Parts: sequence; structure tokens; C-alpha cells
Amino acid sequence: MGGGFFVGVLGVLIISHAAYSTIQYRSVLKITEEQFSGPPIDVVIELIAGMVLCLWAALTVPGKFLSIHLHSDENRMVTLPANLDFIIFNHRGKAYPLGMDFKLN
Repeated sequence: MGGGFFVGVLGVLIISHAAYSTIQYRSVLKITEEQFSGPPIDVVIELIAGMVLCLWAALTVPGKFLSIHLHSDENRMVTLPANLDFIIFNHRGKAYPLGMDFKLN
């Protein structure tokens, strides 16, 4: 496990703390009988920081992208799937005439 995984865990912990802080802030507002107009600015900053860390981890943890070789035998579908019930050849498209001429003005 690399550093990206731990950055992702840190991001999730920061987002969880921001959620807990918002719940605690709302309970204080209920006690003081004030209206909830939104979370405090420090919670918003905490959410943005956690989101950036989670996004960075999500882009770096899976690894490098590999190229797809077009002429590889592994990319070919040799046989049809065993369950042919979901392959549909009859659909609404055959109800339309083949020679439809649409002109855009």
C-alpha cells in the first residue's frame, strides 16, 4: 500500500470529522433556538480539503493506465454468452422506414 491509500484514508477521516462537527453545530443551534443557515466556514474548508485528498487518492491508488492493443486475441469475444435471453434483435428501430430524409433549417 502506497502513500495514496493513506491520503485517501486521511481524506475520509477529515470528511467524517466535518460531518460530526456539523451535527454538533446543529445540536448547539437547537439548544440556543437559532435558525440553521449553513455550516460554519471552517467546516466548509474542512470538507473541501477532505474532498481534494479523496479525489487525489482515487486518481493515484488504482495505478497506471495500460494501453489497449487493438490486435490482441484477449480483446476478442470468441463465443456468445451462455444466456441469450438478453440479446435483443427486434426493437423499435425497425418500425421506421429506411429512407428517412430529414432537413435541418
